[in-house]
Amino acid sequence: MTPTSVPAADIVALSKEKGYLAAQYYVVFTTPTNGMGPVMANIEAHLAFQSSLEAEGIMFAAGPHWTDDEASWMGDGMVVIRAASLSEARSIAEKDPMHASGARKFTVRPWLVNEGTITIKLNYAQGNFVVR
Repeated sequence: MTPTSVPAADIVALSKEKGYLAAQYYVVFTTPTNGMGPVMANIEAHLAFQSSLEAEGIMFAAGPHWTDDEASWMGDGMVVIRAASLSEARSIAEKDPMHASGARKFTVRPWLVNEGTITIKLNYAQGNFVVR
């Protein structure tokens, strides 16, 4: 019989053995609970919150999901965050004004990042760089 799952620790170990990044992130999938009115009513507070996560180095990436024809937005979005645990990631997501107000609901999924390309932030004035 073929197994239906593999322990996460085994995948992390394999990833590290193969030289992959093996960085743990958390993806917040967010969807409207009652149409676009409440979403738009909370958009400014939400964007300010997102900016604070970015400034603190918590946010890896975020943005809206367009409809499949790429013509409009129905309020869905995704936020990728850095956190020490799934519990911490949920706590961060709960603080988003969209979620705290009830305009959106969310789910959080752990995501192991192995492959891809990254941007390096280079600060000329301070003479330093950050790799994320």
